[in-house]
Amino acid sequence: MQNFIVNNPTRLVFGKNVCEQIPEHLKDFGSRVLMVYGKGSIKNNGIYSEVKKQLVKSGKTIFEFEGIKPNPIVDDVEKAISYGIKNNVEFVVAVGGGSVIDSSKIISLSTPENLNPWDVMKYKVKPTKALPLITVLTLAATGTEMNQFAVLQNTTTNEKTGFGSPLIYPKVSFCDPSFTVSVNKDYTGYGIADIIAHSLEAYFGGCDSTLSDRFVVSIIRELAQVGPELLNNLSDYTLRAKAMWASTCALNGLTFYGRNSGDWGVHDIGHVISLLYDTPHGASLSIAYPAWLKHNSTNLQKEILWLGKEVFNVETVDKTINEFEKLFSKLNCPIKLSHIDITNKKEISDLLIKNKASGMVVKLNNDDLVKIVDLM
Repeated sequence: MQNFIVNNPTRLVFGKNVCEQIPEHLKDFGSRVLMVYGKGSIKNNGIYSEVKKQLVKSGKTIFEFEGIKPNPIVDDVEKAISYGIKNNVEFVVAVGGGSVIDSSKIISLSTPENLNPWDVMKYKVKPTKALPLITVLTLAATGTEMNQFAVLQNTTTNEKTGFGSPLIYPKVSFCDPSFTVSVNKDYTGYGIADIIAHSLEAYFGGCDSTLSDRFVVSIIRELAQVGPELLNNLSDYTLRAKAMWASTCALNGLTFYGRNSGDWGVHDIGHVISLLYDTPHGASLSIAYPAWLKHNSTNLQKEILWLGKEVFNVETVDKTINEFEKLFSKLNCPIKLSHIDITNKKEISDLLIKNKASGMVVKLNNDDLVKIVDLM
């Protein structure tokens, strides 16, 4: 087991109607707030009105930036930074899922020193401060509400990459499972696939950390039960709450303690699929993970066998991988490129090679990447 430090400074406020507590948690963050959200769905489901009401009740001056896209792009982040600087905002409130929150993390980090956000993402500059970030979660998927990571893509350079810094832990995250009830069946399933992928990335992160392994197993088993039930009853608050809490726990550090790192090779592959075809992130992972497991079935035989026994009570590598494919299918997710009408595998492998996609623990060379894509 590796040495580790536990320090997660995010205050998580979880449960029904927790946004009513926003005023009491915003007393120390200034008066001028940049409210960041997506393309308007929160205006249709009432979340926008509720959050804005609480910000008004807090006595804040509100500046709004609307239009963050799924698979968020750095161009929108640049615009939001300029808008925030122009209006002297003092903190950021992100209302949305992973795309909005990840974008807001880089907005909060780049605004104080007017940094180029892509230089930040590429570690070309080192920020020294960030605006306080508050999040209101509307999708159980990425776990970004309680961690220090963000992902953005650049359509000019044809890259999608991740960034991490302790400066971008949210100060407070409000997680009301009822805010996810309006998420449709497809995106609910994609979100759960993303949570499972985060758990697997942790599990394959190396080192003997058996308690962290058991956290991973517990999260996947929870989702294997809750996920299909939720897709058949999208309005069930209890099921929404279980999925949301699993999402947070999969990427708030709990599953990573004692490891070298997460592996992230499958996320690298999924990012390229999303970049090329605007595929929902979770759907790209449900395609990539079975192929990655098949390709690594020999060198990770021991790890896959243990996982299969603990999660699905099966005894072979092939059965374990098959069970993951069945689970993704039950979640209404694609498991082959053909399921989303993609036939140009060479285009994917070429961009993977160009962008030097690889894992942190299970290293992938060019030949590996071509073979994995061929299995998708």
